[in-house]
Amino acid sequence: MTQLTSKELTMISDALTFEGLICKKARAYSNTLTDPDLAECMKTIADEHKCRYEKLLEMIGG
Repeated sequence: MTQLTSKELTMISDALTFEGLICKKARAYSNTLTDPDLAECMKTIADEHKCRYEKLLEMIGG
């Protein structure tokens, strides 16, 4: 694997922050929604962002 520049690491760090926040918010919304279809949709969104978070983490060796 090639060495990441400091700018690339900063960008990945920012993306990790945003993906983590979106995941947490979507998961919280899915737990509070009363419509089962909307709740399932938010759960799916949370799962997708969690997956992106984990892939980004792998990029930096985490």
